[in-house]
Amino acid sequence: MTWEQYASAWSALHGGFDPRTASGVVRGWVRLAWRGGNLLGRLGVGPSTVTTAGLFLCVLIPFVPLAAGAVLVLLAAFADALDGAVAVVTGKVSRLGYVYDSAADRLGELAWLAAFWVAGVPGWLVVAGLAVSWLHEYVRARATAGGMAEIGAVTVGERPTRVSVAISGLVLAAVAGLVHPGWDTTVAVVAVGVWVTLGLIGFAQLTAAVRRALID
Repeated sequence: MTWEQYASAWSALHGGFDPRTASGVVRGWVRLAWRGGNLLGRLGVGPSTVTTAGLFLCVLIPFVPLAAGAVLVLLAAFADALDGAVAVVTGKVSRLGYVYDSAADRLGELAWLAAFWVAGVPGWLVVAGLAVSWLHEYVRARATAGGMAEIGAVTVGERPTRVSVAISGLVLAAVAGLVHPGWDTTVAVVAVGVWVTLGLIGFAQLTAAVRRALID
């Protein structure tokens, strides 16, 4: 599948958001997934296999050192991009696969936040981070089911933001722990606090967009 064909199909699956007009980072990430999807498709790897592999990586994250956890978050995030790419290029996009991928994303984020909890972040803050990210995705899904034709708004609390916060938080916490014992926990708390703050702002942005889209 050519890049133009893939970008059009990807856009249709993501509420009309066109990766060809996105920022260089987003466009580059989607193009990388397209290339990887083409390769895996030729090798006969199915999208559900990639989703399962990404979820397995996430399950490992709370049980490894912080820096290794950051690497696993990055690999899991790329697997999340790859499974959709494989589905598109092989023509195996399905409603069941969409549900499985969405559930795997939420469980993966649970594992990321569990790693912060292991690092000493209070349980209530971890639960708040999980709740605000899940609520963000739930409201968008319900709004789409209710008739919202597009994604509503690209907010500051989207999944790529959560990926970035998780990776940077785990890396900085690992470095801080090397500099001074105990600083790793402080940095981890700040990272989850940033997660929650951006999630709340993003939820407010999304709520406003949903209201505009669905108001009678």
